[in-house]
Amino acid sequence: MRAHHVVMAVTDDMPIFEAAVPCQVFGVDRPHLADPWYRFSAVPIGDAPVRLSPGFTLAPVSGGWDLDSTDTLVIPACTNVHDDPPAELVDVVREAYRRGIRILSICSGAFVLAAAGVLDGRRATTHWLHAEELSRRYPAVRVDPSVLYVEDANVITSAGTVAGIDACLHVVRVDHGAAVAAELARRLVTPPHRDGGQAQYHRPASPVVRDDWLAALLDWATEHLHLPLSIADLAAQANVSVRTVERRFAEALGMSPLRWLLQQRVRRAQQFLETSDRPIGWIADSCGFGGPASLRAHFARIVGVSPTAYRRTFHERTSTTRIAS
Repeated sequence: MRAHHVVMAVTDDMPIFEAAVPCQVFGVDRPHLADPWYRFSAVPIGDAPVRLSPGFTLAPVSGGWDLDSTDTLVIPACTNVHDDPPAELVDVVREAYRRGIRILSICSGAFVLAAAGVLDGRRATTHWLHAEELSRRYPAVRVDPSVLYVEDANVITSAGTVAGIDACLHVVRVDHGAAVAAELARRLVTPPHRDGGQAQYHRPASPVVRDDWLAALLDWATEHLHLPLSIADLAAQANVSVRTVERRFAEALGMSPLRWLLQQRVRRAQQFLETSDRPIGWIADSCGFGGPASLRAHFARIVGVSPTAYRRTFHERTSTTRIAS
């Protein structure tokens, strides 16, 4: 039985971690999990040695690309999403797609797939930092910034670099079954499947407001999130009309007052979950949700996971962490 051949494209200044993820999953022989495991190759783009960041060099491969033996093509992160990817790499992706080869991108590698036209009309993802840019440059792509990875036919795109591990484990799950993927995840000390999506890692920055009365109102509201604030309460505090409050929020923040309040309550809840052991009920009351059920519902809808799952992932533990060997 021939081993499934995974080929990873390597470009100049590619971060080493992006390259290390598929190397670790596919490049380490694991006959105890499946025999044969994968055959893995890392192929530089171009005829000159490729420099990985920081401080690694990969020599060019004699004979160049051999798509005839490639079963899965991996495209790690781009160096700069604002630059056009190397034309040779785009051509390789386009030809691989034409041949029906499975293609997996990690993080901003989705930009290479989009440049090759592979993602036109498809649902895809990338790191949430780059999702808006991907949508802007390639409007034919249906970008979903909320998920860890997307599989659309034989094309897989993943979010941030660590989400590349999730996507690679998904490939193993498809090729060798859930039990093998779960055992590999255990050896890598990572969950075989993570709950939620990128929303749990993306905490929107507070917008800068230069309007004096609105800035003062936002500060006041942030200090009183534990109260059941209404738009009328905000208007009374600012000594303006409800209509004025609604108009200024839309102009300065691009959202309604109630949506802004909910966003701030969720942000505050995230902070408590990350830094304290307070009960969920206490957090719900302190953030103005009125009860645990309301907190859980809004938190899951906005962040993508439950408060308990979020705390389990992001809580700052003071006890010594035991590392599995």
